[in-house]
Amino acid sequence: MSRPIQARIDLSALEGNLNVARRYAKSRILAVVKANAYGHGLLRAASALQAADGFALLDIRDAITLREAGFRQMLLLLEGAFGVDDMSLLAEYEISSVLHSHNQIRMLDAYPRRGRLSLWLKLNTGMNRLGFAPEEARAVVSQLSAHPSVRDITLMTHFANADMPEGIATQFERFNAFAASHNLPRSLANSAALLRHPTTHGDWVRPGIMLYGSSPFEDASAKELGLRPAMTLKSEIISVREIQSGEQVGYGGMFRSESKMRVGVVACGYADGYPRHAPTGTPILVDGQRTKTLGRVSMDMLSVDLSGLSGAGVGSSVTLWGEGLPVDEVAQAAGTISYEVLCALASRVSVVE
Repeated sequence: MSRPIQARIDLSALEGNLNVARRYAKSRILAVVKANAYGHGLLRAASALQAADGFALLDIRDAITLREAGFRQMLLLLEGAFGVDDMSLLAEYEISSVLHSHNQIRMLDAYPRRGRLSLWLKLNTGMNRLGFAPEEARAVVSQLSAHPSVRDITLMTHFANADMPEGIATQFERFNAFAASHNLPRSLANSAALLRHPTTHGDWVRPGIMLYGSSPFEDASAKELGLRPAMTLKSEIISVREIQSGEQVGYGGMFRSESKMRVGVVACGYADGYPRHAPTGTPILVDGQRTKTLGRVSMDMLSVDLSGLSGAGVGSSVTLWGEGLPVDEVAQAAGTISYEVLCALASRVSVVE
């Protein structure tokens, strides 16, 4: 038998979450499938999300994979080209590309073919990560509009705080001040802005984390938003022992028992993608009942509290996150975000639908 840990991907949940996005969206949907579709599998997720109007990725090889698999929707590379050779591939496979730097303009200048490339010009409206400041972007728009290799231009930006109380007002104002003088398509909204800031929807919205059943907000659960978990990570108890008061569990003795208790060992560790920094008390399900982790997560195993779970033993089912246990709760307990937890799923974990 193989090791019992397994990730199950619920394709109907992906489809349902896209429908939620569709109910909110006032424009076309560009489903974000970067990072192997947030750990869910690129082709698997894209197939479940095929009703989307397009897909956003990072790696040109992934975009080509989608094209060769028959996806005809618009494909966008969110970080754009990384070399001159990419330009020919963009044209050959009809892949759109973000343009965010003068270095990428130089790549464009080195591409000899005419009228083939669809570019999304990224504006830096306050996140200060990628993009042109609005005051320099005016000249860039003029340059691209006259460029023989450019077919069309879309304006875009990315919100830093759409999920937070400070919101999007300042960045939205900067973007609109620039865009008002350019009759070009627009894209601004991530999952959080799609759900809470409908005035930002523009021509394309870019939902990511919500498609996988996780909430982009701290003050609203995925369930409250109508989202379902697309990934459920499950394993089993492989060992049970009773420890006495004062005994420790795991590396470093990070947990010490205050009374006699039963401890279960789960076949899952940080080499499987479970967060190593998840502390004692991180929620976990054993046979569908909520309990907690104990001590430090090991490479291949972690320990759980079986106190009060008299029926639990070797072979008992364990849910690390997913159906019945939102990944957002696990991430919060571990001091991280669901994006990192989902993307960290290791290749050694078998994935089924």
